[in-house]
Amino acid sequence: MEDFSEYVGLSRPTVSKYFNDPSSVRKKTREAIEDALRKSGFKPNLFAVNLNRRRSNIIGIIIPNALDPFYMALTRRIQSIAAEAGFLAFVLSSDGRPEVEDDAVSTLQSMNVAGAIIAPIGTTSRNSALRALARDIPLVYVDAPPDEEASFVGSDNRQSFGLIVDYLCRSGEPPCFFGMPEVNRNAGHRREVYIEAMETAGLKPAVLDISTGGTWDFERFAFEEASRLLERVENLPTRTIVCANDRLAFGVIAAAWQKGLKVGHGAAFDLRVAGHDDHPLSQYACPPITTVAQNYNEIGRLAIGLLLKKLGEADDADDVRLRRDQILLKSDLMLRASA
Repeated sequence: MEDFSEYVGLSRPTVSKYFNDPSSVRKKTREAIEDALRKSGFKPNLFAVNLNRRRSNIIGIIIPNALDPFYMALTRRIQSIAAEAGFLAFVLSSDGRPEVEDDAVSTLQSMNVAGAIIAPIGTTSRNSALRALARDIPLVYVDAPPDEEASFVGSDNRQSFGLIVDYLCRSGEPPCFFGMPEVNRNAGHRREVYIEAMETAGLKPAVLDISTGGTWDFERFAFEEASRLLERVENLPTRTIVCANDRLAFGVIAAAWQKGLKVGHGAAFDLRVAGHDDHPLSQYACPPITTVAQNYNEIGRLAIGLLLKKLGEADDADDVRLRRDQILLKSDLMLRASA
């Protein structure tokens, strides 16, 4: 910046003022700086600039899997709204591994980010790095909260599982539950709300006995576990399976196909399989998956809205939900051929 200021023949404060807000300097000064930028090719180091600020204009995002369409849709929405508010959203992936998540937290701290939106992995007992980060900057969690007190935007699992369990019970055999690996608080919570929904209907819950391994490779996990369970279909407690998420349903349906079992609704089929989340690819599975839909765009909009409010960059005038620190969204039933 010193070299560029000397090159353009202006003081460093004036040049810095231009980079913070081009409209804040006189037209003649702005034209001189922009002409010098074209000739010199100078670009300010965004991260160095932010390290010198009391509060940067960078927002951090940590997700478990950068290739998952759910997280891709979520981050795209957050980045778009952040940019409109004058913030750069910087995305890091934990790759579903605790040590990588801790490294991502350290990276955000080194970047002097203003705040962060995080889809955490693991359970409360291992979130010391996140708790330390929360002491320095505002955090908003999505997908699964690390504890009961955290600021969170996500789906109301109690409402959504009540919806899918009620439909499955009314349209055929009551469902058994195919759970997810214990990778975050969603695993235990979704199992609990399934049990609650079944008991509310006056029915006995049936949780399938599967591994509790900590893998994020949900499709492979479900395929291997379902292949074992489907060796003797007659031993299943029911011919209807509701999965904790759609990625598990992909694996269950693939295992059923390999075993020669027909998945679908009606007397001509061997098995009904339903999911949860309305994964972007669930409508293109074979058969398309009956599920309950999370509103990805709304989760992203409210998460960045809540974070901007914590940063003093927005208010709750346009959405009264932003007055709460935890926002649970209702899900919609998506009826398709799998169940």
